Amino acid sequence: MKKISVLVAATIVAVGVSTASCDSIKSAKLTNDVDSASYAIGVINGAGFRDQLKTLPGDPANIDALIAGFVTTLKGDSSKQKLTVENAQTLVQEYLMNAQQKESDKLLAEGQKFLEENKTKSGVFTTESGLQYIVVTEGTGEKPTANDRIKVHYTGSTLDGEVFDSSEGGEPRTFGINQVIPGWTEGLQIMPVGSKYTFWIPSELAYGSQGSGRYIKPNSVLKFDVELLGIEKGE
Repeated sequence: MKKISVLVAATIVAVGVSTASCDSIKSAKLTNDVDSASYAIGVINGAGFRDQLKTLPGDPANIDALIAGFVTTLKGDSSKQKLTVENAQTLVQEYLMNAQQKESDKLLAEGQKFLEENKTKSGVFTTESGLQYIVVTEGTGEKPTANDRIKVHYTGSTLDGEVFDSSEGGEPRTFGINQVIPGWTEGLQIMPVGSKYTFWIPSELAYGSQGSGRYIKPNSVLKFDVELLGIEKGE
């Protein structure tokens, strides 16, 4: 499981705490340098909270609960603090694990449904491994083998259309066929040079239950538009 920042952790921990009073916020007065500096620290950290809350899994965070948990702990008011730091850390980990598992299960079901429907469409081929593809343009060159390096243009996206990687607008990419995800390794060996294919790669042939980076979530089916430009023969 990926680590989370202290700010996001505090947000999750605070969920369920009673609504905080905003009186102190409304009555804040900046009468001296310390007041102004304190308020400025609040602004800086508030901006950090706001940005990081956008990546919080599950339902939207309860901002009032966040404020309540933050203020009571910051002031050291243990009589009003509903969680110890140790309990808070445990709650955070359990919350994240449960939220991420729910999202992962949802993506797995959505991906399986998509592939089942997609394979019935005209022009879509499905290999024994479950890789799906459609021939956009069939080239006339030779097909690469597992030991070759290839030159390609490509665009990779998720099923909801989020582009996570692309060579378009830049130089073609060159890499070894055995240096990429299994779905690419298999798919590239189907393509003659000069071809353009669209591949739909099941999660087990891509990044599986771990996902990758910001956009490729666990159990994601990936779509790649690939143009095979050339082959550098391997030994």
